[in-house]
Amino acid sequence: MAKKPVLVVLAAGMGSRYGGLKQIDPVGPSGEAILDYSLYDARRAGFKTVVFIIKHEIEQAFKEAVGARAVRAGFEVRYAYQQLEKLPEGFTVPEGRVKPWGTNHAVMMAADAIREPFAVINADDFYGAEAYKTIGDYLSQLGESRNRYCMVAYDLDKTLSDNGTVSRGVCGVDAAGNLTSMVERTQIERMPDGRIVFHDGGADEELAEDTPVSMNLFGFTPDFFTYSKEYFKVWFEANKDNIKSEFYIPTMVNKLIGDGTATLRVLRSAAQWHGVTYKEDKPALMASIEKMIAEGKYPRNLWA
Repeated sequence: MAKKPVLVVLAAGMGSRYGGLKQIDPVGPSGEAILDYSLYDARRAGFKTVVFIIKHEIEQAFKEAVGARAVRAGFEVRYAYQQLEKLPEGFTVPEGRVKPWGTNHAVMMAADAIREPFAVINADDFYGAEAYKTIGDYLSQLGESRNRYCMVAYDLDKTLSDNGTVSRGVCGVDAAGNLTSMVERTQIERMPDGRIVFHDGGADEELAEDTPVSMNLFGFTPDFFTYSKEYFKVWFEANKDNIKSEFYIPTMVNKLIGDGTATLRVLRSAAQWHGVTYKEDKPALMASIEKMIAEGKYPRNLWA
């Protein structure tokens, strides 16, 4: 029997580059946050349960602003908390560590709240309705399958910012449409001559416009929690002395793909991705939302 997939929203980050709680920063004409559009799109794509991963420090503001609207939109709402001290038994937070443990550690916090295939999104990325339909349809047909994951990949040229460099997970894909590798590339930008280049470590390497990149829109089956819990211990021992190291979703995905434990289907989206990496990105996003409202893709007031 088909299981309705669950939506997991990573909302524990405070948006350091952006300044402020950007998860609830209004970008829509009736005060909607990016996350409101994500919930609206996910609900239309058949998601009925949402798990918000937040920190206790933002709990009240978040529940009042976002949680209440999710309930109004018809979601069953659950919460999980990413805290620094949430470590496996016998492990302690290294001295001087203040940074959270990264996106995959955040996903692990939802283990007790989920028994179904689930999608993972960033709270502050605008993925578009098509992406939720694509991943929702894929996850809905998995049933009790194990080790079958997926992601929605975007064309690199549709994910750039005019206001600074971006980091993206550049995906290698085989002939069957499955992921072979995901490499985090930092400092990607469009050059004055039109080429897209990344400057990792001083290297200036060109990337094709349609290079598939990850925007952290993944789909997993619940076995992913078990693997993550085990591998986090190994990762922790290797990285605990680096107070800035983070346990990212691609770290875990690459491990499981690399050792043949799981496969990950790369579902392509031709849509324009929207997000607010820098404060200056906000006016462009707001203009895009107005355009989509004019085209009939969204109502002027999402929750009216």
